[in-house]
Amino acid sequence: MNISTFNAFKSRNYRLYFTGQSISLIGTWMQKTAVSWVIYSQTHSKFMLGLTLFASMFPSFVFSFLGGVASDRYNRYKLLLATQMASMIQALLLTILIYFKHYSVWEIIALSAFLGVINAFDVPARQSLVYEMVDDKADLPNALALNSSMVNLSRLIGPGIAGLALEKFGEDICFGLNAISFIAVIGSLLQMKLPAYQPKVRTTNITDELREGFTYIRETPAISLVLLTLASISLLVLPYTTLMPVYAKDIFKGNASTFGVIDSVIGLGAFCGAIFLASLKPGKNLRKILAINTLIFGAGLVLFSHSTYYPVALVFATMAGFGMMSQITISNTLIQTTVHPSMRGRVISFYAMAFFGMQPLGGLLVGAMSQLIGTPNTVLLQGIITICIGGLLFRRLYMERPLEVPAHS
Repeated sequence: MNISTFNAFKSRNYRLYFTGQSISLIGTWMQKTAVSWVIYSQTHSKFMLGLTLFASMFPSFVFSFLGGVASDRYNRYKLLLATQMASMIQALLLTILIYFKHYSVWEIIALSAFLGVINAFDVPARQSLVYEMVDDKADLPNALALNSSMVNLSRLIGPGIAGLALEKFGEDICFGLNAISFIAVIGSLLQMKLPAYQPKVRTTNITDELREGFTYIRETPAISLVLLTLASISLLVLPYTTLMPVYAKDIFKGNASTFGVIDSVIGLGAFCGAIFLASLKPGKNLRKILAINTLIFGAGLVLFSHSTYYPVALVFATMAGFGMMSQITISNTLIQTTVHPSMRGRVISFYAMAFFGMQPLGGLLVGAMSQLIGTPNTVLLQGIITICIGGLLFRRLYMERPLEVPAHS
């Protein structure tokens, strides 16, 4: 780690965003952990875990195009404020539902789907607005890597707290704390001083703008290749996390705290991966780093898959988390530093579709596969697929001129 690791913090707006979002994301991960635990405790069904992931993320796939167009057409700042307030309402509704204990699994899944719709508009607005928060645009790659470290530090802390809260106080506490955590991010947004929004004259309708975004991506190989790789990983590999309650409860014979610890060490590995990426010096070959870390991701999954000794399994889970982080962060960085500003919201919506849209489909696939061949064999297969993708990335690396990180001070 060096002084350039935190270059983006020189921007006041980004510091505010980072602080508020860090607090809110801890609550978000607490809620995610609690939802998975409640669903599996009520149903004991691996397929239902996959269905819950599908419900929470598939709406992002369906509506992300509209979210991207909205981000390019309207005031991103006001759009982000609206999505954060809507997310707070969703968390409050879940808290009330769980507190009175008269709920069905389908009500939880319905509220998860509602959050997926919100995220379809939240992600393009939030990711695009980061560009405007950073004063020196050369610090954008650093800001995006720090964003990933923030997400994964919260993933490290949130599930651990959730595990303790589930065991000592009950599920409603996790959902309630998440609702309260949105005060931090909404407060940070209200304190920002962004340039005055200048509405643009639009001569095309929403359908035409969607078509323009798709054409732009198709004609920009540097972006389309990144999106295709991310979509493959999201569909076939990233849903492995939905099987962690099975490892905690059935394989390691543990409880909610065991599940929280497994989720936390995956977050620890991902956090270390994000800090590693934030510390990279300008000019590093991101394509090569992505290929290497994809192999690390795959190896971690293969080693974790059939581990029955809990402490060793945690080491391999951390390793997988480290490699996993590159899929998300490097993909986002390559896109954000390549895309034309007028296309930023729409291209990020395709990024959200690849990341959020493929995972729910993969969750259903992984849940069904786990029922068929068993959870350890499913994770083993996912690890082998990841290693194959890493090998293909290396092959592509030597066939094309590599993309590099734009210089930043």
